[in-house]
Parts: sequence; structure tokens; C-alpha cells
Amino acid sequence: MTKPKAAAAVPSGKIDVTVRARISDNRWVPVVHSHLLLIHPSDADLKQLQQLRAARASPDEMRRLVGGWPVLRTSHTGPNGHARFDGLEMGSYIVAYNNVTPFNEDFERYNVVDILNNDTRAEMEFRLEPPFRLEPVFYANGDNQDRPHGLVGDTLWVTVSHGMAGRQNPMPGTYYVPEPPLQSQAPKGVKSSMRLNATGSTEAAVNVFMAALEPDGETPDPHDAAHYRASEPIIVDESSPLQVAGDITTHASRTEAEWRPVIAHWTLIRNSAEALSFNNYQQFIDHLFCANTPDVPEFERERFGEKERAFRALEKRRALPFSDSDSYRVLKAATEAFVMVNCGVLRSPYAFRGQDDAEYLDRRDLPDDRKLEEELVRRYLTSLDQKTRILPYLALIRSKLPDVRIHMGHKEHHDAELCAGFIRERLVNPCMMELIWSYWQEEGMLVQTMNAIARRFQNVRSIAHGSGPDPLANMEVDMLRPLNNLLWGFVQDEQHRLSVVRRNYEYDHHYGIHLDGKAVRDFRPADSRSKFIEAFHNLLRQLMPFYRQDDDTTVKADAFPILNALKEVHLILSQGAHNQFGDLPSTARIEMLMQQWMLARPEFREFLPTRLMVAHPEPWMDRVDAMKKIQGWSDTSIAHFRDLAMFGEQLLLSIRYSHWSDVYDPTEAFAWARFWRPQAQGYMHAYRAVTGVDLTSETPNPKLEATMPSVLLRQRLEAMPRIA
Repeated sequence: MTKPKAAAAVPSGKIDVTVRARISDNRWVPVVHSHLLLIHPSDADLKQLQQLRAARASPDEMRRLVGGWPVLRTSHTGPNGHARFDGLEMGSYIVAYNNVTPFNEDFERYNVVDILNNDTRAEMEFRLEPPFRLEPVFYANGDNQDRPHGLVGDTLWVTVSHGMAGRQNPMPGTYYVPEPPLQSQAPKGVKSSMRLNATGSTEAAVNVFMAALEPDGETPDPHDAAHYRASEPIIVDESSPLQVAGDITTHASRTEAEWRPVIAHWTLIRNSAEALSFNNYQQFIDHLFCANTPDVPEFERERFGEKERAFRALEKRRALPFSDSDSYRVLKAATEAFVMVNCGVLRSPYAFRGQDDAEYLDRRDLPDDRKLEEELVRRYLTSLDQKTRILPYLALIRSKLPDVRIHMGHKEHHDAELCAGFIRERLVNPCMMELIWSYWQEEGMLVQTMNAIARRFQNVRSIAHGSGPDPLANMEVDMLRPLNNLLWGFVQDEQHRLSVVRRNYEYDHHYGIHLDGKAVRDFRPADSRSKFIEAFHNLLRQLMPFYRQDDDTTVKADAFPILNALKEVHLILSQGAHNQFGDLPSTARIEMLMQQWMLARPEFREFLPTRLMVAHPEPWMDRVDAMKKIQGWSDTSIAHFRDLAMFGEQLLLSIRYSHWSDVYDPTEAFAWARFWRPQAQGYMHAYRAVTGVDLTSETPNPKLEATMPSVLLRQRLEAMPRIA
């Protein structure tokens, strides 16, 4: 009888790795998130490594040698600077520190460790000796104070210095983040300040980040960085009492909110929404077709030329299947170019506006001494590949389908996307527009105004007025002026435009709201966002007590209710981002901008009795208000609907494209509430003017606030007094 074979021993060798950095003569701190590689070299590889070490080869030569060997495992150090590789067989291993190294030539990046048997537990340590030191300097009344400690009221300036003459950048791929209450005042955090408000001992600290090394020729990823905390103890004494004479006054002000990198993205959303405004659109169209030279701001000049180049390309590719339509055709192509260029907020160069952006942030009590583009690219966007960064929200969506490839597109096919996979352009630079803009324009009677004009242009009598006189009986557009041909093209193109039914179903799919009227009877949606109105209005209602607390300089406003409301709205919005979401909002925007531009034509003054003394912000608005007056429609000005469209779009874009589902600290919600305060309060005021529902009142009415806006508008129209 044969004996059974003994089971093979399970490999159980271990290597414990510690990474520490020196911050002073006798102080060492752990390095967190160090990127470690475990390599199992052959005997020949080890011999070659020893030869290079004996020859004192350069770090680049060593890296090229070891970089060609296969990596067995990778790991990162934890908060205590420790990492472990276990389950190892007997043999020799190399543990490599794969981040930017300190500027000392004696640092050994590759350590050889021997596992002699299954019970071996080897220990090794990487000791980084960065040359960087924190240099504190105390200032009082703007003057440098040459003393070893500070006084209450001083401003402490901390500089990150490497102390090496002639070495401008001893550690490429390294950057610094000051730890609050220090605030960065210089690029890359090399100079920060804080005010000393109390006596005692404190410290100034800076987090040093060291990017992970990438293969040769690739840019290090700053988001995959090892980091450690360098600090300097600070002693603060009581300042000498000063004799004060005269009147004494005190002043309280709000504390500045903590900087969040997402603020740079919100700034782009706000700038893009303003770039898509009608006044900018009219300026662009007049420049193209009327030989007007607009006074374009410096930050807009390059984007202005890009729109013109996009129009020249589209003009050759767009055609209409009916005659005498060139005017309408080129207007349509120019509008498409205008929308496509301005809606992509992540298109380089980024549409930051320098001083304008800084002043806006300052008015919101948000830090304005940051370089917005640097914050956006380095700290907020997520790497898609070596050269491309995308929004964190879209990066999460991409990670859910890692097996789906990204389709690059082909210019020779005019960007036609036919192959299976993700469309790269929509990941990298999504067109950021909200359909709520079109919804409120439609509720404001913009589309109905153009439809009434188009019917009268075709000699069709208004059905609503029965046997009475047609309100547009005096509308006669002579053939000598361009408006005649534009209206001809508009009427002929009806079969190619979105219908009111098509838009109505998509309003419901995005936001659970829809139009109310004869044109949209038998409405039967398959998927509706029934909770959106309730969730969005709850968010707006949560803002009012926050703003009251935030305006009180003795209270720290609580942003947790706002964060929870933002999460709820973000979840509902993301559920509706499917099917027609990618194309219908931009198509609706193009069509409605064209309608606004035609209504702004001076010819309409001849048969629409407008009120010239009303200061409408956009020139097409008085035409819509005039049409509403003569047709007996709602007497609420289109200006309020335009505010709902403009402010609602900006608010929802900032919610939809931010990664709220992964935010648990209310600091970001605090910054959101301050940044978007004008838009939020402007939306609430316009909503009260349009529907009669006051979202700012201290007594909520949940049932009324969750009612469909179109129902409220119909009720107000029915209650409107009629003149016989």
C-alpha cells in the first residue's frame, strides 16, 4: 500500500515595506500612497543590476533596465506608511519605489530582498530625504518682523524652499498643498499665509505630493501621487497693548468659503451659458451676414473665430430639399455652429474670463486667488488616457463599462460616428445644455408666437378667434426684404423641425414636466421623472434658511440639508440622461434661437404693436409680449420665462455634471450654494412671478410646490380677467 503524497506547502513568505520622509534633523513622517512594485528577477537580471550599481550607473539607466522586467504585483502604502507583499515563494525579489524621488543621488530606488523559506518575514524601508524645508516669516502691518516667534495679529507667511542655488525645479512632478488655515498665495502652493489669532503653540503644515512615475515618454499622473505632511511648530505670544484714541468701531464679515476645485468647472458652466445668450448669438449672426464688426472681449476672440470656422465647414454640408431657401439654410448652419462651439465647456482653450471670474467669486465670498485652469486640469478632471482628462462623473460612468472601447472618430467622414463603442467627444467635451431652457421658452409662448406668424404668412385664419377679425390681419411682409424669404424657408422646413409633441415627451422624460393644451392631448409617456419637481423645489427651499444663516456673521451656516437635496436631484437627473438626451436639447436650442432672431427683426414693428418704453433685456421679447396681448394669452411677461430658462439651465448643469453621489463633506455643497446664489434666487423670483408659487416663504406648501408648472399656468390664465 503506497503512502499518500504530502500536500505542497502554500507559499507564505512576506515582505513588509515602510516608506518615510525626513522633515527635520530627527523627525521622520510616513509617506502615504507610495506606489510600490514587486519584481521577481532571474539570476541573470540580478547580476546585471549589481553590475550597474558597481559602475554607479545613473538613475535613468537603472530605471531603463528594471523597467523592462515584468512586475509581479503592485501596492500602495497606507496612512502609516506601511505596505505588505505576502504569499511569496522562496527566491530573490526586488521592491521598487515608483514615485518621484528626493533630490539626492544616494537614494536607492530598487532594494533586493531574499525569501529563504515559507516562514520568512523580511522587512525593508525606503528613507526619503527631500531637500524641502518650511521657512516661516512673520509680518505685522505689511513689515517683515525679524523674530523667532509670532504675535497675535501677525500674518504668518510660509515658503516651501529647497535651499539649492541654481536648482529651479529639483523634483519635477512634485507639488504642494497647504493645510488649512494656511491659504495658498502662489502657484503650486510654494507660498502660503495665515493670520495668527490666538496665543499658544500651533503649527503650519504643507502636504507634499510626489507623482507616480510613468513609462518613458509619458507624463506623470498627479492624481496618483505619494504624499507626506511637512510641518513647522509655531509659537504665538500676546501682542503688546497699544493705546487707542478716538472713536472705536467694529465690523463683522462673513468668512470666506473653503476652495473646491469644482468651482473652476462651475465657472466654465456659467461662462458657457452666458456665451449661448441671445445677445451674443445676434452679435455673431450680424457679423457673419450684415458685415458688422462686433466689439468682442479679448477672452472671447479666439472662440468667436472658432464659431466662424465651424460655420464655413457646416455651410458646405447642410442642404434643404426645397428651392429659394439659401437665406434660411445659412442661418440654420450658422446657428448650429454657434451652439456647438459654445456648449462644449471643456473645449480648449478653456473659456475663463480672468478678472471677470475673479470679481464674481469675490462677490460670492469665495477664494479668487487661484489659477482656475490649473485647478480644473490638475485637481478636478480625471485622466482618461495620457493626454485626455474628463469630468469625474463621466469617469465613473466610463468605469462601469471598462470592456467598451472608446471610438476615436474619423475626420474624413465629417465626424460621423458609426462604430460600436463610446463616442470620445461626448466623454471628453460633452455639449452642456439643459432642455429646461427650451421648456420655459415654450411656456413663455415663443414657439406659439412664431407658429401664429407662420400660419398668417400662409394666409391661414386664426381658429381661436372664430368669425371675428384675425389679430394678424395687418401682417403683410413684402418680398423686397430678407424677412420674407426667411419666413418662406421657415414654413417650408416645418417637416424637419421638432414637433411640439416630440419636445413634450422629452420634457417629461428629463424632468417629469410637460405642456398643457390641445396640441398635446392623449399624452402617454413611457418613462417620467415624476419626483423631479418636488426634489428640485425642495433644494431651492433649503437654500433660503441657508442664505439667512450665511448672511448672519455670528452663525456658521449648515450645508448638510443642501448636500442631501443636491444628491437627490442629481440622481433623478441622471436617470433621464438617455435616448434623445444627446441630440434633442441642442436641436431644440438651435430652432428656438432662430425663432428669436427672426422675431428680433425690425420688420415686425410694422404689424406687432410693441411697447418701446419697456426695457426688455433681449430685442425679441417685446414681439412675444405683443403677440400675447393681441391673442389674449397670458399677461405674464416673457422676461420672467427667459429668467427661468437661463437660471434653471445653469443650476441643473452644475448638478447633473458634478459627482454628487460620491460627496459626503458639506463643504462642496456650501460652496455650491454661495456660487449659484444669484441664479437660485433669480429662479425663485421668476417662478413666483410666473406661477404665483413663492418658494421663499417661511411656510411651505408641498402640494402646490409639487404641482406641474403648466397646470399652474393654465389656472392663472383661466383666472385672468377678460375684456369684452
